[in-house]
Amino acid sequence: MSPLLTPARTRGFLRATAAAVALSSVLLTAACGASDDGDRDAKATAAAPAGFPVTIDNCGVRTTYDAPPSRVVTIHQHPAELMLALGLGDRMVGTAFPDSAVLPELKKDYEAIPELAEREPSFEKILDAEPDFVYGGYGSAFAEKEGRSRKAFDDAGIDTYLNREYCGKKQVTMKDTYDEIRTIGKIFGVPDRADKLVTDLQRRVAKAAAEVEGEHEVPVFVYDSGDKSAFTAGGKGLGTELIRLAGGKNVFADLDDVFGDVSWEQVVERRPEVIAIYDYAGAGSVQEKKKYLLSQPALADVPAVRNKRFVVLPLTATLVGIRSAYAVDDLARGLHPESFR
Repeated sequence: MSPLLTPARTRGFLRATAAAVALSSVLLTAACGASDDGDRDAKATAAAPAGFPVTIDNCGVRTTYDAPPSRVVTIHQHPAELMLALGLGDRMVGTAFPDSAVLPELKKDYEAIPELAEREPSFEKILDAEPDFVYGGYGSAFAEKEGRSRKAFDDAGIDTYLNREYCGKKQVTMKDTYDEIRTIGKIFGVPDRADKLVTDLQRRVAKAAAEVEGEHEVPVFVYDSGDKSAFTAGGKGLGTELIRLAGGKNVFADLDDVFGDVSWEQVVERRPEVIAIYDYAGAGSVQEKKKYLLSQPALADVPAVRNKRFVVLPLTATLVGIRSAYAVDDLARGLHPESFR
């Protein structure tokens, strides 16, 4: 038996430059004299972006933005797609670590942005792009042991933001998706765009949920990867909420983490009726995953395996980002196909 690949979860203008600019301004002010104070203040007021400064608390890091970031690097795909959906592609100077095929409507804009690395780029590679803001999707975006801690970026004059799903405090729900979108909209001075996007996604979710209202709650096992054990979605991740909205129940909702390993004996005991396969690069193809599940004698009597009931979801669609609303519809159709005929 060949094991499937194991899963992987995986500004820079320095403040010295800003300080030099600030010092030049001070010297110029002294030379011009107090008579210019009124004009200067008027110009400064006119130049201040509406709605700023903005202060954001994110995963224990408090940041005040005097203006929207203008050079952004995203690490992982879901922050990149969120930025693009808000019409912020012109602020993006680098992406990294694509997980799945990009949404068709965003593909052209996504491909126009330089890809810094297939996985998380090095700290030095990110600095080369001269960002003033780095937006990470998974906690690994800011891995201290790899030199990418948020403090390291702060010391280099670069602001950071981590997707709230990895703040590690509570069960993540669709509200977190909507809050994430609105927070990014606020940081970038486009709250109206964020509100419109949230409204559109809420409508998509409500429509799918209405189609399966009152239907049998289908037990669902999420198969991310693994052979000796199963790497699955736990109760703290958004996947559990997506399954619930689609008329199902995550059989490992009691796993107190976003993702985690469970034994195959536990999978058998919980008798899922549907298996949701997460599709992303680096963890084996969907075909390989199905073949593995169907070939295991110990799983033969699991209803989902016996009846070959699989739903495939791009990993990116199961995270806090714009695609989670799409995932609800896809899941609902897979769990309750009779409701969509």
